[in-house]
Amino acid sequence: MSELPQKVCHWLSEELGWTDPTFTGALSGGNSNLTWRFDAENGACVVRTPPAEAISPNSGRGIEREAKVLAAVEGRARAPRLYAYCNDLTVIGRAFLVQECIDGVSITDTLPQDYTDPIAATNALGIDLVTQLAAVHAIAWPDPKLEGLGRPDQFVERQIGRWLQVREQQSFRDLPQLFELGRWLLDNIPESEGAVLTHGDYHLDNTLVSTTAPEIKAIIDWELATVGEPAMDVALALLFWGQKRIPNPPGFAHLQAISRKSGVIGRRDLAREWASLTGRSLAHMDYYMALAAWRLASIVEGAYGLFLQGKVSTSYASSLEHDVPALLLEAEHAARGDW
Repeated sequence: MSELPQKVCHWLSEELGWTDPTFTGALSGGNSNLTWRFDAENGACVVRTPPAEAISPNSGRGIEREAKVLAAVEGRARAPRLYAYCNDLTVIGRAFLVQECIDGVSITDTLPQDYTDPIAATNALGIDLVTQLAAVHAIAWPDPKLEGLGRPDQFVERQIGRWLQVREQQSFRDLPQLFELGRWLLDNIPESEGAVLTHGDYHLDNTLVSTTAPEIKAIIDWELATVGEPAMDVALALLFWGQKRIPNPPGFAHLQAISRKSGVIGRRDLAREWASLTGRSLAHMDYYMALAAWRLASIVEGAYGLFLQGKVSTSYASSLEHDVPALLLEAEHAARGDW
């Protein structure tokens, strides 16, 4: 066992009273933080902590935020239970949280073998995807457990302005539609129906589902959660869903790939389900679908810049040569109501 997991084992034993904890291994998934599993006589837990290359004075903020949100949603939304949050840097040199280990899998392009009817199972997962999101969005601002989590006033405006500024200052290739769309989005912000807790990166791949029945057991990866506009959450999930995606292949084609088959429930049906559950209007969903695609393109263009500069060489970063323009094309179509 390496040094850091060994130190975590000691902390679990000393601080939480776990009996003979052992490091089982790293879990896949999640780009922002390391995810480790530990087993003990008491049961199993998952530890989340920033990677070594991300250690900085601010590197623990995402973990701190995730711990706060997990505590806030307990009993109100499906998420792992928070066991503990440690910001004592003398333990492993970085903050970490300890959460419940959920017996489930994350789905991208393959369904569990026990799902005997793939289309029916996918449709059930789609409905559950928006059902569980609606439960998150039922946690409305103001709420004592959400204090300090975000600034709901002018949330959408700040998001657009931030990423327009970043891309103006860090331009790696000619993407005029990024700036044209950004200005259009800034000029056409709908009036908000009220701020709620938002996940910030919600799609099927950031949930854990049962291996025996098509249902979501937990929503995971809450480090981007904030108090903001719920339509942004549902729009991002819908963006990756279904066959109606303009480019071929679409941007981020691997996300929710199980949904791109004939007979799968459509985006608009899922949007109506979410609206029915939340009581929210769909009058501006064209706008939010465009915003979801544009915002993601604006963010990940930074990773493509690192690839061009030779600072990263991952297949993910290189694929952004296609994915960013593809997302911008989807944003253009969505703004016209074609989604």
